[in-house]
Amino acid sequence: MDGVVTPREQAFANARRVLDAARARRDHDRAAGRLAPEVELILRRLERQQRQQTRAGGHRAAA
Repeated sequence: MDGVVTPREQAFANARRVLDAARARRDHDRAAGRLAPEVELILRRLERQQRQQTRAGGHRAAA
């Protein structure tokens, strides 16, 4: 394979940019009330779990 290799840092930056854009779209739809009730329930559950992990010091840093 003679393709161009993307540096690791650039690959992470690209992934972060795409993830941030997806989160922004989700947040915009959520604020406008366009998410299904099941999705809203899942998001609230995940947010609650994240708050509990943060308070318990269980937040793991990326390797």
